[in-house]
Amino acid sequence: MLRLRPALPDDLALVHELVVALAQYENLLHEVDATAATLGAALFGPAPRVFCEIAEWDSGSGFEGAGLALWFYNFSTFRGRHGIYLEDLFVRPAMRDRGIGRALLARLARRCVDEGLARLEWAVLDWNEPSRRFYESLGAQPMPAWVLHRLSRESLLQLAQTAAALESGAPDLR
Repeated sequence: MLRLRPALPDDLALVHELVVALAQYENLLHEVDATAATLGAALFGPAPRVFCEIAEWDSGSGFEGAGLALWFYNFSTFRGRHGIYLEDLFVRPAMRDRGIGRALLARLARRCVDEGLARLEWAVLDWNEPSRRFYESLGAQPMPAWVLHRLSRESLLQLAQTAAALESGAPDLR
């Protein structure tokens, strides 16, 4: 039996465990520096900007953490409305093929409809064929004309220093 619910502060160890498991699956464990504490500050601090749904499965001996959907609101200037960006969707491998991922996405889709949001979107690694097939089976459309870009670590710092230089009156930063 499946139960979906918002994450609670007591779930932080589970949320962190599932994030690490996702990173292992995606061969990106070296990128993880989040801790249960940093996730807790983001999810349950004074002004949370990220949210998490927990999927629990009861196999007969009580509910256990099966997966999560971690998301935040984004905004479409073209639509003039907010949407949801799904940062992470993960279901433990042993719990897959039970409809858990579909249920988590359906819950977010319902939130979009109920709140009048413009869309639900996410990124998927190009090599992750099982996930891509799953998403497309739900009606999700890949966005091949859009290329994700990211600034992080050193490049983020360098660009931020440009802002500081501009604020201090640097003439030309081309």
